[in-house]
Amino acid sequence: MFLRQLEYMVALERERHFGRAAQACHVSQPALSTAIRSLERELGVPLVRRGTRFEGFTAEGERVLLWARRALADVQSLAQEVDRMRSGLEGTLRLGVIPTALVATTHITTRFRERHPRMRVQHISMSSREIAQQLAGGDIDAGLTYLDNEPLADVATRELWVERYFLVCPVEMLPAWATTISWTAAAALSLCLLTEDMQHRRIVDAAFARAGATPGTVVLTNSISTLIAHAHAGLAAITAGPWLTVNPLPPNLRALPLVDPVVEHTVGMVTARDAQRSPVVRELMALFEPRELDERLRLPVTLGPVVV
Repeated sequence: MFLRQLEYMVALERERHFGRAAQACHVSQPALSTAIRSLERELGVPLVRRGTRFEGFTAEGERVLLWARRALADVQSLAQEVDRMRSGLEGTLRLGVIPTALVATTHITTRFRERHPRMRVQHISMSSREIAQQLAGGDIDAGLTYLDNEPLADVATRELWVERYFLVCPVEMLPAWATTISWTAAAALSLCLLTEDMQHRRIVDAAFARAGATPGTVVLTNSISTLIAHAHAGLAAITAGPWLTVNPLPPNLRALPLVDPVVEHTVGMVTARDAQRSPVVRELMALFEPRELDERLRLPVTLGPVVV
């Protein structure tokens, strides 16, 4: 029962509700509550703060949760290792991905499944903060996020590419001879930007601040596709280069590199350090050499108007 009790603890942390945790574990609520109380008696400390409903964990409970996640991850890794020795990796690779990096996941999926055809890959759009939380909770195997801006703590990393920033707008919005645009000039336009919970937006805001400019934001979204859709509708949008390499713009839109300052940030894979023992994570982190995807995801900048 001990591992099952740890599963109940982790489920309760995730759901923050006894009934939902029990449902997630496919047991009755009394059975889950009884198992956790049994664990408390066995360890000799209270783990859960209870009132009329779940109120959180005690300090001892938080420490037990750390060990619970590690123990369950080790059991999962053991099962994966045995599967790998018997018939190759099988299961689901779970990746949390910042929105600007979602287009690059095709490179990861293709190579990973070439080597491990029995594996499924699940990509979930998340903010960098959500990636950190779900890595810590063991809800994802790895994340694709920024490595050098708001870096995550206690993670292993693998650099994949350098992200650069472009203004996308209708061709008639700016002079035909323009090959770049400054952040100051971009701030004067009617802009569609990502929402402030996205790290990409915080990077953009920092660039405007360095330029001493305040952006004229009129539309906010958490979708890159919606940014481009509003450029179609006559606004200007700021996005990252990889999206444009995978989704070429139509003739009525253009992309100009943002300068003064030139902003670059490294994007890569992150995994919890404890997860390095997992066969799936080991195989994932060995897929690419450092910055191997940079050339594939670099948007070429030509002399003259940048029409993608």
